[in-house]
Amino acid sequence: MSKLLIVVDKLQDWGPFFQYDGVMTLADYLKWQGKSRQRVRLINLCRQSQYLGSGYYCSLLAEARNHHAIPSIKVFNKFNRDEIADVIDDIPVALTKQLNKALADNPETQLTFQLYFGETNERSLKKVADYLFEAFSVPILHVDLIKKQQWQVKTIRIGSLHKLTESQQTQFAEALERFSHKIWRLEPSKRQFKYDLAVLMDPKEQFPPCTPRSIELFCKAAKKAAMDTEIIGARDHQRLAEFDGLFIRETTAVNHHTFKMALKAEREGLAVIDDPNSILRCSNKIYLQTLFEQHQVPVPDGLMLFKYDTDNLERAADVLGLPMVLKIPDGSFSRGVVKVKTMTELRQKMTELFEQSAIILAQRYTFTEFDWRIGVLNSQALFACKYFMARNHWQIYKHGSGKTQSGAFTTCAVNEVPAHVLDAAIRACAPIGDSLYGVDIKQDGDKVYVIEVNDNPNIDDGVEDLYLGNKLYDLLVEDFIRRIELKR
Repeated sequence: MSKLLIVVDKLQDWGPFFQYDGVMTLADYLKWQGKSRQRVRLINLCRQSQYLGSGYYCSLLAEARNHHAIPSIKVFNKFNRDEIADVIDDIPVALTKQLNKALADNPETQLTFQLYFGETNERSLKKVADYLFEAFSVPILHVDLIKKQQWQVKTIRIGSLHKLTESQQTQFAEALERFSHKIWRLEPSKRQFKYDLAVLMDPKEQFPPCTPRSIELFCKAAKKAAMDTEIIGARDHQRLAEFDGLFIRETTAVNHHTFKMALKAEREGLAVIDDPNSILRCSNKIYLQTLFEQHQVPVPDGLMLFKYDTDNLERAADVLGLPMVLKIPDGSFSRGVVKVKTMTELRQKMTELFEQSAIILAQRYTFTEFDWRIGVLNSQALFACKYFMARNHWQIYKHGSGKTQSGAFTTCAVNEVPAHVLDAAIRACAPIGDSLYGVDIKQDGDKVYVIEVNDNPNIDDGVEDLYLGNKLYDLLVEDFIRRIELKR
């Protein structure tokens, strides 16, 4: 469990708020010694934000102590190097339009509003606030707006706790409590949990990589191992430093909050599954095809087709034959993957797919009744399943008519899997990383072909855990603890 510190220039600055044993002056912070290898989160509320001021030194010393401070020293340097104008100039047009829409009926020409940990009472300005807080993560931020031909951000300034009015103090306290909800929870003398793990989920996701029951079983296994778990969402990105690890159980993508949260968690020193490198490498089939070819991982014969090459059609047909499979780089759950049987189909589908991507991966089609899915964790096989094709379809998932069908499955003991299948799975993961992966493999007699490696494989109760049962979740928890200890 991490320790939250609040550092002020004068203890009276904290007078209006709840008493908390983690509040101290900068002088006290210099003398403070935490527990060995304890993660520390520090909220810097010192008055002087200028270069070599007390606030600057507080975050500088926190960084030297490997404590995670807000604001970070990088944020202070942005202000001191006058990078504010660059950030303001880069505000997306869509946010500027939203700002003007929100203030369309306002007769004033200048306005100031405050952000408290990125929050504002003006709901219409929330996205603007999110953008500014992402660029300048400070507890109190004054935002000055000016109206010329249209409303725009004039400047932003770091605010001071001791200058807040009574109503502003209330807003600040409420925002702080939401930002770090554990602040008022005094640490017991005998703590029940040694580790804190955030589990990122989206309850509205159509095809999540975990069922609610499997998450429940994982959290139960974590509790046995003295690990506290908390389900978080996309809006909790600023709370990540409260935790020791992050387990992403949403479908990931590079242009998605899952990737941003993985990056932030890694920067904060958390143990992360899926780590950002794994997301980056696994999310693009073009990248995987090239990576596997370089590392001599067995894959179906394939070609990269470029949008503006004139000989795509003939070259693909000559080299791969028909039928063949066409894939866009970032498809998931069998989406963006099509099989073509004729030259007419090939021409039509290539035209459609090139509207989505400048490069298409074409692969030789190999029929199998099922695909192997080998779960790999830290370079070791964790589970093994056979996923059979959907009825009257050539893929595991069949999308259409507003619903999705999937084929049957069989869960096996890892030692029942043919050795060359396991070998291909381990070899496929080696150049990607040591995280949790699901390797899809086609087996054709003595030959195997790695189709792809998924960075956030499904772990559903009654499917992937059918053979190992609760032991599967114990192994996941044990590996997280190993990763957390390595970070300390």
